[in-house]
Amino acid sequence: MHALYESNLTSLPLIGKGKVRDIYDIDEQHILIVTTDRISAYDAILPTPIPGKGRILTETAQFWMKKTQDILPNQLADEIKLSDYLTPEELKELDGRGMIVKKLKPLPVEAIVRGYLVGSGWKEYQASQSVCGISLPEGLEQAAQLPTPLFTPSTKAEQGDHDENISFEQLVEIMGEEKSNQVRDLSIQLYKTAAEFAIERGIIIADTKFEFGEDADGTIYLIDEALTPDSSRFWPASSYETGKNPPSFDKQYIRDYLDSLDWDRNPDNAPELPEDVVAKTFEKYQEAQSRLMENL
Repeated sequence: MHALYESNLTSLPLIGKGKVRDIYDIDEQHILIVTTDRISAYDAILPTPIPGKGRILTETAQFWMKKTQDILPNQLADEIKLSDYLTPEELKELDGRGMIVKKLKPLPVEAIVRGYLVGSGWKEYQASQSVCGISLPEGLEQAAQLPTPLFTPSTKAEQGDHDENISFEQLVEIMGEEKSNQVRDLSIQLYKTAAEFAIERGIIIADTKFEFGEDADGTIYLIDEALTPDSSRFWPASSYETGKNPPSFDKQYIRDYLDSLDWDRNPDNAPELPEDVVAKTFEKYQEAQSRLMENL
């Protein structure tokens, strides 16, 4: 499969570019999101793409949005076809990486839900018996399932900057109490629904992040991506045990490789990835998708 590091569509105007996604304008109500094969880690866009990753992320996000549409509406605009706006050559270039969505106003928060004690949460717990300032029982092991999923929001940083964890009280200051309560409750409901579905297919969703937008009436929608290997920590249930960091079906494999290098995490000198790391990363993403969407 060819790699799409950067899209180059001329039929539509480019209006934005993120770490992974290129955004094109369609009309007053719709935009096109192109999920490229770029991969980011530690707030840096790596120079090496993962061929086919963008299509997996697009298909997985669409799958989850349709599966959770009884919880809240989502950004998908399935009634509009890409072929109405792009040339055959452009459709071939995207090869399943494009998604037409509604224009919505993004809410200024990364809605993170943690179901297990791992990563930065585990480091904080060891130091203060808390995660993002939320106190937890003593004696929990690394990778232990938390007594209840935690909603730990963060700010949305500009590209190259770091997201910052904020308390729920700080979120209320930013968005107001009613909207903050909605986002928290929706995030936890989405996580619980997805986690129950995934565990039946041999995947533990350790944590994930959601993004939300709203329309002119203030209705909240699920936007961006959802429950993909880029935005979530997926563990194989068969090899899960507490006390150590489990293997994963996500970009933790990339982070682990980068941690083995003498790299100062400066985005300006992000390292190339060797072929075996690229191949293994794609294999992990593909395995997660096939398990989740098997027989569907």
